[in-house]
Amino acid sequence: MPKILLVEDNEMNRDMLARRLQKRGYEMLLAVDGLAAVEQAQQGQPDLVLMDMSLPGLDGWEASRRLKADPATARIPIVALTAHAMAEDREKALAAGCDEFETKPVDLASLLAKMEALLAKPPA
Repeated sequence: MPKILLVEDNEMNRDMLARRLQKRGYEMLLAVDGLAAVEQAQQGQPDLVLMDMSLPGLDGWEASRRLKADPATARIPIVALTAHAMAEDREKALAAGCDEFETKPVDLASLLAKMEALLAKPPA
């Protein structure tokens, strides 16, 4: 069962998405900010990270950069979750180390397809 780290500061969004993913068989780790996300990823070694980009304190952009810079977490795919839907936002997320990009509100079918594609790739 793949382990997913969901990083989301909005409690309602976090709970709703976590429940929907658990129903599909994913094991969930949760974090509410970027610093907690980095710590959870280092300790829990998830198979994939769903990273809200607009977080208090350490934002998702910097948390993603830190995860990709750390050899212990660099292989973990990151999907950026953001309400920012412009093309330059996607490019900014990819430049920060994210492997995919999904806009909010999350389209679950689209997100699941991206997650499954990333989880199916062999680690680099």
